[in-house]
Amino acid sequence: MTASPPPAIPTCAWTRPIGQGWEAPYTVRYASNLDDGPFHGMPLGGFGAGCVGRSHRGDFNLWHIDGGEHVFQTIPGCQFSVFEHQGDRHQAYALSTEPAADGTLSAWNWYPGVGSLDSGVGSLQGSRPLNTYHALYPRSWLQYRQPFQAQLTCEQFSPIWAHNYQESSYPVAVFLWTAHNPTDAPVTLSLMLSWQNLVGWFTNSLASPEVQVRDDGSPVYDYQPPLGDSEGNFAEWRQEGALAGCVMQRQRQGAEPQEGEGEWAIATEAAEDCEVFFHTRWNPAGDGAGLWQSFATDGTLPNVDDARPASSGEQVGSAIALRFTLAPGETRQIPFTLAWDFPVTEFAKGVVYYRRYTDFFDRSGRNGWAIATTALRQYTDWQRQIQAWQQPICDRSDLPDWFKMALFNELYDLTDGATLWSAATEDNPVGQFAVVECLDYRWYESLDVRLYGSFAPLLLFPELDKAVLRAFARAIPAEDSRLRKIGYYFTQGQDSPDVPRKVANATPHDLGAPNEHPWERTNYTSYQDCNLWKDLGSDFVLQVYRDFVMTGSNDTAFLADCFPAVVAALDYLKTFDLDGDGIPENSGAPDQTFDDWRMQGVSAYCGGLWIAALEAAIALTQPILDMDSAPLKALATNALPRWKHWLEQSRAIYHEALWNGQYYRLDTGSGSDVVMADQLCGQFYARLLGLTDVVPEAAARSALKTVYDTCFLKFHDGQFGAANGLRPDGSPINPNDTHPLEVWTGINFGIAAFLLQMNHRDEALRLTEAVVHQIYDNGLQFRTPEAITATGTFRASHYLRAMAIWAVYYYLE
Repeated sequence: MTASPPPAIPTCAWTRPIGQGWEAPYTVRYASNLDDGPFHGMPLGGFGAGCVGRSHRGDFNLWHIDGGEHVFQTIPGCQFSVFEHQGDRHQAYALSTEPAADGTLSAWNWYPGVGSLDSGVGSLQGSRPLNTYHALYPRSWLQYRQPFQAQLTCEQFSPIWAHNYQESSYPVAVFLWTAHNPTDAPVTLSLMLSWQNLVGWFTNSLASPEVQVRDDGSPVYDYQPPLGDSEGNFAEWRQEGALAGCVMQRQRQGAEPQEGEGEWAIATEAAEDCEVFFHTRWNPAGDGAGLWQSFATDGTLPNVDDARPASSGEQVGSAIALRFTLAPGETRQIPFTLAWDFPVTEFAKGVVYYRRYTDFFDRSGRNGWAIATTALRQYTDWQRQIQAWQQPICDRSDLPDWFKMALFNELYDLTDGATLWSAATEDNPVGQFAVVECLDYRWYESLDVRLYGSFAPLLLFPELDKAVLRAFARAIPAEDSRLRKIGYYFTQGQDSPDVPRKVANATPHDLGAPNEHPWERTNYTSYQDCNLWKDLGSDFVLQVYRDFVMTGSNDTAFLADCFPAVVAALDYLKTFDLDGDGIPENSGAPDQTFDDWRMQGVSAYCGGLWIAALEAAIALTQPILDMDSAPLKALATNALPRWKHWLEQSRAIYHEALWNGQYYRLDTGSGSDVVMADQLCGQFYARLLGLTDVVPEAAARSALKTVYDTCFLKFHDGQFGAANGLRPDGSPINPNDTHPLEVWTGINFGIAAFLLQMNHRDEALRLTEAVVHQIYDNGLQFRTPEAITATGTFRASHYLRAMAIWAVYYYLE
């Protein structure tokens, strides 16, 4: 416990009154889509370590503890509480504005959220109410000014900052309380952290869940965690000098931990002039009176150290409390830490990986106390590292606060995107990494989506981004001949043909799903036959070249790992050039990232990516030819002439076939006059990487202006962002269309980056701001969707592509 001034919360943090809801939050477009409601807060925990989420109601409600799986529900016994005594008055509150609906812990006094429901304060502007939540990932704050006499602030964070490949993997959260006494009389406070023993709850009780097809044609499987099964759970009190806490465990059958086996730990640091209290075995499933009566009376706990395992049907929890007195005008800081150690992630039965943090602790699953106390010893350094990373951006007067807020907060997906980060191996020196496309489409690192969405890991954690691309490079030559049905036909009321899951040398769409074997069994999605997609091969080549160039053009080991797959990907994609004109044709089925949108013949989107990818591949041959590797040199020497020939052919027809004098037509075969918002993604990438323009600059500027005017300004006066595709007068091609009439958050950030690339700063910021306000003003924070509509609906929450806002920052920088 240290004396300290009240914390300075960055003015650009997202702010909302504690407990305040929304009159009309966005709701899902399709009933089958995930909609956990708007009470989402910043997630806590390291990448791939599992995470927990605490909302601005004060409740812990998001649990991504099992690798790749999602549980969203409030567990009332996991809670901070405050006791305060001054003069003849005392009061105590559990700091959540949402008591359990089933009456659990009914004896507790739940926080009223004073002033939170009638303040009328918006989330991005206006004066701040008394009791507020703030978030600037990886930090968030809850400020309490009423009804307490003391002023309380809880800053919560995990040790995540750019280019940190160690602590960013730790399964730990720090809760740094600042207590200030603004009155002229002493105030006695007690802070309690209670935690239900959740060991054993987060694993799938179905060993081989059956894969089914949802109503939108996407594959899904059932996840049934044994929530509430606490038989054998117990806890122990630990104290080492000033460090004190509880370690929650479970009786085990074997020496090596299985998935779901491990520990939770809560800990604090007590100064000499404060008192620490504890209870290792209270009942979080009853009315909670036994624990609460003691705490609410005088801020104490009965100091019960009872390690008896829970019997069948019994629930157990632990709690620690610190009591101290503040003199008039005094300010103190009190740290609490929450750690969890579940080292094993099991995908399909028997497919086991250890998590990255086990490279720094061991794999026993008995490191809860070690991790919690490491945090107590190092949190001040962690806090400085985070501030040193964020402050230069926060201090920039040329960037608006709403942008700085969204820039950091959109990184939440690196923590809660069902994230995997495996232990290091000789072949994977920083481990393997993966984030799902979203929680509705729960397969990893969709290559088309990460074309924009991977700018965040590239700029902040480039070795993780390269690890993902290495996994794709290994997957491209692989083959999986098992046959399956395609969901798109199901949505059209048609019978699906049987198609192979993965054709050799086809670039896979994704790196698999958590119920099979991520990184090894690819192409999990079966909505479309991804072997036929016309953008994936180009996407892979461009991302390889991007990561090579934008990290210094000197990582020849990365290039050597990926170059054979570059050759294979382009050769395979060229097989779809059925007329031999140099450009692969779209088939008429949705066969690219807009997988509900038909394109026929040469398309502006896929054709432009193809030309940019050929330019990138040709540029890659020079460093390959400079390497001391005869096989790679031979591969490059052989590929270079045909790539140059294909490029010459493609350039001869692309502009002439698609340019209509104002913008590039959707394709050559459909006859559509739609203005496609992302028509020149290939041109954006070519300029990003210093390659020759795909199209003449004047044409690019004209097309970009048309996109801005038509898809953004004419779409509900620019309130929502740019729709994917409208006719030149702003009308829809078909009012019942799906993708063309949706605003895709990540695509919009990509277009904003393109506008900046072409020196249209005002337009780029206006477009970006419209999308940011839709997310953060309508209950979509920390669950940013792929798509929003003008009717207040969304689709595909927790979406990877939205991290494309870092491409906007790249050009603003």
